[in-house]
Amino acid sequence: MKQTVNGADFRRLIISAAAAVEINKQKLNELNVFPVPDGDTGTNMAMTINAAAADLRKADEPNLEQAAAISASAMLRGISRKLKGAEICNGVLWAQALQEGVDAAYKAVMKPAEGTILTVARLAAAKAMAAAQENNHFEYVHMAAIDEAKVALADTVNQNPVLKKAGVVDAGGKGWVVVLEAMLSALRGEDIVAPETTETASEATFSDFDTEDITFTYCTEFIISRENQNDPEKLREFLSSLGDSLVLVDDEEIIKVHVHTNDPGKALHEAMDYGSFVTVKIENMRLQHTEKVMSEKDTAPKIAEPEKALGVVSVCAGNGLAEVFRNLGVDGIIQGGQTMNPSTQDILEVVNKVPAETVFVLPNNKNIIMAAQQVDALTPKNVVVIPSKTVPQGITAMLNFNPEGEAQDNTEVLTDALSQVDTMQITYAARDSDFDGHSIKKGDYLAIRDGKLFGTGRDLKVVMKALAEKVRDGGKEYVTIYYGEDIQEKQAKKMADLFSSVCPDADVNLLSGGQPVYYYLISAE
Repeated sequence: MKQTVNGADFRRLIISAAAAVEINKQKLNELNVFPVPDGDTGTNMAMTINAAAADLRKADEPNLEQAAAISASAMLRGISRKLKGAEICNGVLWAQALQEGVDAAYKAVMKPAEGTILTVARLAAAKAMAAAQENNHFEYVHMAAIDEAKVALADTVNQNPVLKKAGVVDAGGKGWVVVLEAMLSALRGEDIVAPETTETASEATFSDFDTEDITFTYCTEFIISRENQNDPEKLREFLSSLGDSLVLVDDEEIIKVHVHTNDPGKALHEAMDYGSFVTVKIENMRLQHTEKVMSEKDTAPKIAEPEKALGVVSVCAGNGLAEVFRNLGVDGIIQGGQTMNPSTQDILEVVNKVPAETVFVLPNNKNIIMAAQQVDALTPKNVVVIPSKTVPQGITAMLNFNPEGEAQDNTEVLTDALSQVDTMQITYAARDSDFDGHSIKKGDYLAIRDGKLFGTGRDLKVVMKALAEKVRDGGKEYVTIYYGEDIQEKQAKKMADLFSSVCPDADVNLLSGGQPVYYYLISAE
């Protein structure tokens, strides 16, 4: 049984944990209690810990303090603080570090909730503290923490009403158990290794990775000469809320910071309260990624020469929806949507093919807007993102598009048009749940209106009728129903007839959208 760990050991433990989270991220995503088949807990956790693992791989034989500092993010931040100045970590110190991590995590959350990762980590740390009084071996204490974490995780389903209704454990808590177990495996010489992304090279090339994996755009690094007694922990808390991959090391003379953020200006402005800058470096990681990919391919991006002033690309899933956009004048279609979001690189490639000086992008999904907004910095074309959150919003925007107009005028008109349309969606429940006051059973039809759960039921006709009545009461004049890939035209016509009977004053149209996930997309104006 291993008594202590040093910097090299700790480095292996975190890298192994990152690999385990990467392997299990989809399983963690699937624990998401919202009934629509989507979730990102595992993905977000994987991005965070993999960033720390990547920095650790670059570190040249770090000692324990250095390895812990590089790993500092979220729960590991407090752990790093407790290991500061230590050359080795025994059971007692490890228990204290786990407790420090819990304390930091609770402070970082404005309204801590039980039945979450906080509960799992808190009870595991408490058990570790008790175990350290019995045996000062690192491995003994860590095993005790894992045993308690598993018990606490199983109980989250009873502590959180939403989890209890869904019949699942907390995704974040499960992720913490995955981390602890992977660390134990590495401690015993059984390092977890994530599967290779390529079979032809000993090391994955940069182009194997996706700009969508870069949650925050700017790698921001600076050193401050300390000139007052302001607590660096307050700066750490601020920067933690601003981005990820945070490493903050301080002593009596300087504060050194590394953070990934979308707003480096805010980071620098806050840091000025602690002293004068010695060095500052800000790098656009998305731009670096694209430049690296292009250099690896040994080819320049193919950028279409402008043949007109304005062009448009749109994101959608489904051949019918793609045809609608093309008929409205869209130059390029990017396949994507719910559960399959395109990356910045995907959007960039389509934008570059459009023979226009200015290219408008319709993301048609809130999760794609940020990726689209990164494209402008990566191409000589002028890229304007219209923040459409649904396909019906994107279609309404295109109906208002003037290809002969000015870019600024179109930007204003298309953006204003988004608020003119009500979007309704019919999908299915992937699991039992309790959401927004609705008791949901797996397989229920779910009606979503403007991004919020509107109603549920086992009878599709009843659910659709409730939406139709809402449309009628809202005085809408134009209704378009797009039916998905799992719906037959005969079935769809019945739903369109239902809408026409409930909304006699509205012009109701039916089109094949061919979209996955959603049985029906409904636009009402």
